Amino acid sequence: MQLTLLDWIIIVAYFAFNLAIGFYYRKKATSSVNDYFISGRNVTWWLAGTSMVATTFAADTPLAVTGLVARNGIAGNWIWWSMVFSGMLTVFFYAKLWRRAGILTDVEFAEIRYSGKPAAFLRGFRALYLGLPINLIIMGWVNLAMINILTLVLGVEKIYAIAILIGIMVLTASISTLSGLWGVLVMDLFQFVLKMGMVIALAVFAVEAVGGMSGLKEGLLQIDQARNAGTGATGSVMSFTPDLNSLWMPMLTFFVYIAVNWWATWYPGAEPGGGGYIAQRIFSAKNEKHSILATLWFNIAHYAIRPWPWILVALVAMVRFQNDPAFAQDPESGYIRIMMLDLPVSLRGLMIAAFAAAYMSTIGTQFNWGASYLVSDVYRRFIKKNETEKHYVTVSQLTTVVLMICSAIVSFYMESIAQAWQFLMALGAGTGLVYILRWFWWRINAWSEVSAMLSAFIISLVLEFGFGMTSSNAFDFAYLVLITTGVTTVVWLAVTYLTKPEPDEILISFYRTVRPSARMWGPIAAKVQDVVPQHDDLFNLSNWAFGCLMIYMTLFGLGKMIFGEYLLGSVFLFVAVISFWVIYRNLSKRGWESLSS
Repeated sequence: MQLTLLDWIIIVAYFAFNLAIGFYYRKKATSSVNDYFISGRNVTWWLAGTSMVATTFAADTPLAVTGLVARNGIAGNWIWWSMVFSGMLTVFFYAKLWRRAGILTDVEFAEIRYSGKPAAFLRGFRALYLGLPINLIIMGWVNLAMINILTLVLGVEKIYAIAILIGIMVLTASISTLSGLWGVLVMDLFQFVLKMGMVIALAVFAVEAVGGMSGLKEGLLQIDQARNAGTGATGSVMSFTPDLNSLWMPMLTFFVYIAVNWWATWYPGAEPGGGGYIAQRIFSAKNEKHSILATLWFNIAHYAIRPWPWILVALVAMVRFQNDPAFAQDPESGYIRIMMLDLPVSLRGLMIAAFAAAYMSTIGTQFNWGASYLVSDVYRRFIKKNETEKHYVTVSQLTTVVLMICSAIVSFYMESIAQAWQFLMALGAGTGLVYILRWFWWRINAWSEVSAMLSAFIISLVLEFGFGMTSSNAFDFAYLVLITTGVTTVVWLAVTYLTKPEPDEILISFYRTVRPSARMWGPIAAKVQDVVPQHDDLFNLSNWAFGCLMIYMTLFGLGKMIFGEYLLGSVFLFVAVISFWVIYRNLSKRGWESLSS
């Protein structure tokens, strides 16, 4: 792709603006560790929520969606669309609890919920586990995707793409070290607007290039006929729900996605019960109301609004490259190829800046998030306990630089984004239920979590490497999740009942601070007479159900409208509006009054 002088001016201006953000928020973010990692708990819902959306919009995301659609049609997105159920749990059950906890990182939860050496071990282990190997794997695949993008777009050798990427990483790390989470949040807001504007523009130009929506539909119909010929199948690329007799998502696998995987599997950004950088944004919110609104806005934008520009470009790529062996071998590259073919010359600089924005918003968060674990939960907790705030901020900045260097090394040796993703899925399978229930059941102790993590890790690896199951095979994935979840649940429940509960003083302190539903905290609630018992389970469950309905109806309604099915699309969107109204009425009448300011 040839770039003009104007393109380079736009790209340089983009990076200069981001650096200016870092300098502007430097003083505000570096006065204390709280300011550096959670912005002094003073962030509005729209900024925190938009940052969540921007963070999960990495440089590799449009490419990954293109691959899903090319292989399995629009319905291939159910792999991540099913996580709506988990996201809505975070909104209505957990966001307010995380905010009440008053902690700096989600792994610090271990020492307000549990006691003694097991709690300290759990906190330190999870901080190191998430802050180093998991964080570096995530950054590694994001870096690898950006290297591939730079190689294709700029037409340079891989070594030069790596050199360019290192420059972008240094700039991102500089902004993160200068301004902490404040800089990341504001940078995310700017980058999200740029990213969404450019992917929408690309979708419009791409659809026009194949003859508009009618031309796109005609081309997809031909693909359907070719795929279904001689098989008796009737599936369509444009179907929003999967053909349950297909090899890629049979009935069993779809059942696992919508009924098991979303609550049973831990995965960064979609943790059952919340966690990670989603929890970090919740901690930064002004109050509980802002934390709920932030996560609600995140889920609406993430699942219902953002996917369609990517999906449209993926469908265009299928039509344009249906007879191209290179596309069949590497469908993810179709997004970049469409960009190079259909985007006007005048917008190429902005699109490259948009990809840089997608990359920087994710990497900036990973730097800050990972450093928060290593500094707050390891260094400050176990190594240097009584230093000044300035000292901890300086260590946080140095840790960010170290993470940058380590992520570059991991990227150099990483060969497959898909394999890294599958590895993380395997490690997290089966642990979700204990993360969900630890808030609501007083009997769970530190050994419950430890046993769940260890058993899930061992069982999933034995199934993958001992029995040859692989997450890339639909049936294997379903059995892997079901077996790992079943065995892990039995193990951690047995360990829970075979070990002592946490001491009353720890449980009483947690109950008084977090105020979870009293339904499964009966013995402890009876001892805490000064706390009004919370019985909001059905209220939260109702909002959760309407929230899920709202997301899916918005998602499918917008899709139907885009494809010209205006009547059905209008019906779906009407149901979404009614669902939102019910949630708004519920929260206005009962929800907000129970929240602390």
